[in-house]
Amino acid sequence: MKALTWQGKRSVSVEEVPDPRIQEPTDAIVRITSTAICGSDLHLYEVLTPFMDKGDVIGHEPMGIVEEVGSAVTHIKAGDRVVIPFNVSCGHCFMCKQGLQSQCETTQVREYNSGAAFLGYSRLYGSVPGGQAEYLRVPHADYGPIKVPNTGEDERYLFLSDVVPTAWQAVQYAAPPSGGSLAVLGLGPIGQMSARIGRHLGYRVLAVDPVPERRSMAERYGIETLDFSGDVAEQLKDLTDGRGPDSVVDAVGMEAHGSPVAGAAHQAVGLLPSPLGRKAMETAGVDRLAALYTAVDAVRRGGTVSISGVYGGMKDPLPMLTMFDKQIQLRMGQCNVKRWTDDLLPLVDDPSDPLGVLDLKTHTASLDEAPEMYEKFQKKQDGCIKVVLKP
Repeated sequence: MKALTWQGKRSVSVEEVPDPRIQEPTDAIVRITSTAICGSDLHLYEVLTPFMDKGDVIGHEPMGIVEEVGSAVTHIKAGDRVVIPFNVSCGHCFMCKQGLQSQCETTQVREYNSGAAFLGYSRLYGSVPGGQAEYLRVPHADYGPIKVPNTGEDERYLFLSDVVPTAWQAVQYAAPPSGGSLAVLGLGPIGQMSARIGRHLGYRVLAVDPVPERRSMAERYGIETLDFSGDVAEQLKDLTDGRGPDSVVDAVGMEAHGSPVAGAAHQAVGLLPSPLGRKAMETAGVDRLAALYTAVDAVRRGGTVSISGVYGGMKDPLPMLTMFDKQIQLRMGQCNVKRWTDDLLPLVDDPSDPLGVLDLKTHTASLDEAPEMYEKFQKKQDGCIKVVLKP
């Protein structure tokens, strides 16, 4: 089959790889009909290269048609249409029962002291072959796949794999008070959906992004937007009675603009041989923290900062005096996809499309065009916000 493979820093290519097969009774094989490029895939493309191996099949936002199931899989069958969460979780361990599927004890990657395995996402998360491919082996398919109706565009349901639940969790973790204010830093796919969910739940949403096309998309949903120019924290305070927003979602993460020293560290780590690069990531402060610093500065005293953007450094400097003095609450982490499925499936299935899932994709491409789309997405060219690949 064809699959998108990682070849090196800023280098991916479509290659012929062996067809997946059932390996465990809890496996399923899914023929992929749509698979999206995620902003966090760009971390593999740029920053997390020390944890990648040449030929890794990437991608963690797939859906498709079930081709075959193992003997222990009973809730789906061949012919069913399913969305595959990016978490590989068992559903029955202590963590899964707590609604913390991203910490699944059955699939934890203990070699790197990481949580649950993910599809297509580096040694840090198990090097599980991903879904930017014609076919996908789904581990723990007795629990993970989300069965969806056989009618309607893939894009109505596709984003249940990551974007919609990640954004929902980001807003739930931010927990603004009823009728309160929510700032969203970054208007990539997660930021767009976080802002829309905030509005859907009745909050005043202020969103910040330097790219005009991204601000325009958010404004279609009644969201107030700001550029990243000037002192963003002060601008947000001016718009919220001088206090700052009740809650802030950092939907940017490790590759924020405005962090030249960490940017140089990214470049240096990416050029090291993999074992040295992995050690550097484990022992150095390599994240660009401009967005997180802005969140800490902007949020009101006693407010909450919710981090959905991915960070990867182990020794990042944080403004602890400010965080302590302002009595800030921090919540963060990879999304627990299945925790939110029951809340979200009715919203994406609603013909009125209250979250605008049919208005998130900006580009559709074939799998063969994926390398070109990675470059376009990474460079924020041509209004690229969300790419859906059609294998």
